[in-house]
Amino acid sequence: MYSRLDRAQRALPVALGVITFISIVLLFAWDANSNLFSGHLHAVLEAFSLAGIAVAYLLYQSAHRPQRAEWIKAIMLAVAFLFWAANQIWPDPKQALLFNDFAIALFVLDIFLVMIGWPKASQDESFAEVHAQEKSHRNSP
Repeated sequence: MYSRLDRAQRALPVALGVITFISIVLLFAWDANSNLFSGHLHAVLEAFSLAGIAVAYLLYQSAHRPQRAEWIKAIMLAVAFLFWAANQIWPDPKQALLFNDFAIALFVLDIFLVMIGWPKASQDESFAEVHAQEKSHRNSP
């Protein structure tokens, strides 16, 4: 069951999210002026952004204490981001490509599971579909 978190429960995931956003700002700064830092640092910032949001999301989900199926889905999404992060900095191009393919497969699986409604117990009020369904039920004659 979905529950709202108080500020204390959100503090660590949000702090990590803010740090992750700062790394994204640095990425765009590099895009605007590539002389700011090396291309390798750009790849490290890309990987950090992806890994940082994966960890922040797991921390956020753990505070919600989701049911097992929802927890498995959250871990799967975080692992997809971690594979994507590894792809950014992995020195062996062949293995980096494999990591990228794992990330793609897990992202596709995650969206597919959303589309088929798995897990059934998942009712995150932050999803637009829930609000749209509630609204249509209220407006029904």
